[in-house]
Amino acid sequence: MEKMSLNVIRKQFLDFFESKGHYVRASYSLVPENDKSLLLINAGMAPLKNYFMGIDTPPKKRMATCQKCIRTGDIENVGKTARHATFFEMLGNFSFGDYFKNESIHWGWEFVTKYLKLPVEKLWVSVYEEDDEAYEIWHKKIGIPQERIVRLGKEDNFWEIGVGPCGPCSEIYYDRGEKYGCGSADCKPGCDCDRYIEFWNHVFTQFDKDEEGNYNPLPNPNIDTGMGLERLACIIQDVDSIFEIDTIKHILNKVLELSGQKYGENKKTDVSVRIITDHIRSVTFMVCDGIMPSNEGRGYVLRRLLRRAARHGKLLGIKGEFLSRLVDSVLEVSSEAYPELLERKEYIKKVVAIEEERFQETIDQGSEILKGYIEELKREDKNILSGEKAFRLYDTYGFPLELTKEILEEENMTVDEDGFKAEMEKQRQRARNARQNNEEIGWKEDVYAKLDENIKSQFKGYKEYEMNAKVIALVKGDEIVEYAQKGDAVTIILDETPFYPEGGGQVGDHGFLFNETCKIKITDCKKSNNRILHIGEILEGTISVNSIVKASINVEERISSARNHTATHLLQAALRNVLGNHVEQSGSLVTPDRLRFDFSHFQALTEEELEKVEELVNQKILESMTILAEEMGINEAKEKGATALFGEKYGEVVRVVSMGDYSIELCGGTHLNNTSQVGLFKIISEGGVAAGIRRIEAITGHKAYEYMKEQELKIKEIARTLKSNPKEIVLKVENLVNNLKDAHKEVEILKNKMAKSAVNEILEKAVEVENIQVIAYKLIGLDMDSLRKLGDQLKDKLGSGLVVLGTEKDNKGNFVAMATKDVVEKGIHAGNIIRQVAKIAGGGGGGKPTMAQAGAKDISKIDEALAHVINIVKEQVK
Repeated sequence: MEKMSLNVIRKQFLDFFESKGHYVRASYSLVPENDKSLLLINAGMAPLKNYFMGIDTPPKKRMATCQKCIRTGDIENVGKTARHATFFEMLGNFSFGDYFKNESIHWGWEFVTKYLKLPVEKLWVSVYEEDDEAYEIWHKKIGIPQERIVRLGKEDNFWEIGVGPCGPCSEIYYDRGEKYGCGSADCKPGCDCDRYIEFWNHVFTQFDKDEEGNYNPLPNPNIDTGMGLERLACIIQDVDSIFEIDTIKHILNKVLELSGQKYGENKKTDVSVRIITDHIRSVTFMVCDGIMPSNEGRGYVLRRLLRRAARHGKLLGIKGEFLSRLVDSVLEVSSEAYPELLERKEYIKKVVAIEEERFQETIDQGSEILKGYIEELKREDKNILSGEKAFRLYDTYGFPLELTKEILEEENMTVDEDGFKAEMEKQRQRARNARQNNEEIGWKEDVYAKLDENIKSQFKGYKEYEMNAKVIALVKGDEIVEYAQKGDAVTIILDETPFYPEGGGQVGDHGFLFNETCKIKITDCKKSNNRILHIGEILEGTISVNSIVKASINVEERISSARNHTATHLLQAALRNVLGNHVEQSGSLVTPDRLRFDFSHFQALTEEELEKVEELVNQKILESMTILAEEMGINEAKEKGATALFGEKYGEVVRVVSMGDYSIELCGGTHLNNTSQVGLFKIISEGGVAAGIRRIEAITGHKAYEYMKEQELKIKEIARTLKSNPKEIVLKVENLVNNLKDAHKEVEILKNKMAKSAVNEILEKAVEVENIQVIAYKLIGLDMDSLRKLGDQLKDKLGSGLVVLGTEKDNKGNFVAMATKDVVEKGIHAGNIIRQVAKIAGGGGGGKPTMAQAGAKDISKIDEALAHVINIVKEQVK
């Protein structure tokens, strides 16, 4: 067996299956396309689900991929074991009704023995206990001895999820040797020990399980195989852990270099090193695929992984932000197979750096919340923080348990770790339940999959807005029907149509289908495989399959959408021109009323930048550039400089929309003939939607004109209110602002005079208690900010002593206490004093020895509370 690098193994696999007539497809994005059942791609076949279900037509009946995958169900075990990882690559070859068991088994054996050169004597296989066909192929055709073929039951070697397609499995195992075994004479695949590693699973999808539990043979059985690349690399490189294979070890060594730690000497340190190594791989690929940190969905997964890695960096003693530097080590070993990593290198590093920086802010936020919990414990005379609250800090705010324990120890407190673990287990159970829901890839049969595969639609709407068409399929609810009548909600498939189906950010067309016997209002239009779905309601009469109808779109809405879509292309080009080439589209929405464009950028646009962008778009509109749409090969399009729009799936032939040399994009949407038809472009908002992602909303044409008229009316109304004319309102407003500033200055001067007078008056009230100057005084009408300022002035004037002030304003009460450092050394603690004072008035608070503040619920007891200050001081000094 030759040792091969992980990158070589990947290439060997893909090249092998390409030689067997497979279409080798680059890895799909980690973000599932048109699949709400999955949060992230978690298996090699997951992106191909619609091909297996018959919803979409595969580009070829044979495919092979190396698919990026993310699984986080066992995230707490990552780093603690040698096998758990959140990011992994899955090798797979697939057949959609083409070859079956014989070819799958033969090619599998050929690849592992002839190409990977795994020792034949160390290879075992398993088959489903009732699958005699697979057994015979392995034994009689491949020549594996009977004693190295294991029959396993349904739980191990039969793939099914409820009803729908299912079938037996056959797995290939590698024997690591007796030293990894359990010592039993019967030890073989299926045993729970570590001797036999299953590394390649071949699923033979040959049945369709119905609601009654019957396994009906599929007319076109499929092949779905999966082989973990990292696990295979462990075998070929003869290492025990995925963290020892060449590519991952390269990243691990960089973590050691940054932290100054050594690997293999300290169990706790090793765990942190492995966590960072694994998580930075996941983070790099997730950000590259357009995922941004957030508090929900896949963005939360990314944030959790990134912050978990950052936290373990702190535990290793790494100073400052370091994760963005580790991104380079991931690119060094992965960019050859995934060139998009290099293309988005700076973008990935910036997103990671921003999120790591924000993690420090989160730590600060968690500290404030923990401080509140500590004060609450003190008021209740308790010293154990509940596991629930500790877990809330950890789960919601990313606040590490270790840091919680450390801060509590400073206050002679502890945390209920058993309660924390119980809350953690509850979350794991929720994650397991969610994983079962998410990872069950969902073979529920789509109603459109039941249609004859020859039922397809042609879109003719780039140039035609109305045309005669034939109804080739009718769907009502989840049923395929032959006819429908007035009042029915239906989906209609036509042989050809002018209706644009939703895609590329552009919403679907609205309009009507009608003939002498019926009228149907179309309220939406979508695409499913090669079929265009006209969704609507029958307003009059009946409609049946094979009817001829006139399909007519809402032309005004279509042209308005086209204005906004054309403007979106001009906007993207303008943003790249003004901000730089790092700008990439992260999402868009094109409707008749407006456009929304999300793009990568790391700070808010300045007014000057927004003005430049808006001016540039309008300049290109006025240049009256011809808009040209052409179909060409994908490679030709790339050579021409075309860039892809977010969310689009492209085949070998693509549609390229050009606006002179200024904008060249791959796009299937509808556009104008000339940029001048956009009319006017106006940005109405710009803001952030996630770390590193900005959003611009804009309007064009009639909507832009209406917006400008509305602004003009507002200006006229303001002018009337100011008793001025529109040309002079700026000067008028400036005068008003200046007058207001002058009035504020006069008020501040009066306040300072009053405060100076109050300071002198209050200083006279100071009394000496245990050789400490003490002021306890009540005021009326001050807010907390003013109270603090006054307290600072009194403390400075006093030079040495304690100041405790109370105030009531708007039926609310507040206290503040301030102590000089010399009296703190005598035993005075402002935080403890304010806590006792506030308690008398039904309030609470706390703070540091030198400064503290609190609220008072019962303002009638403020005087009584302040009267106790002297007694509290006496107790503290003693």
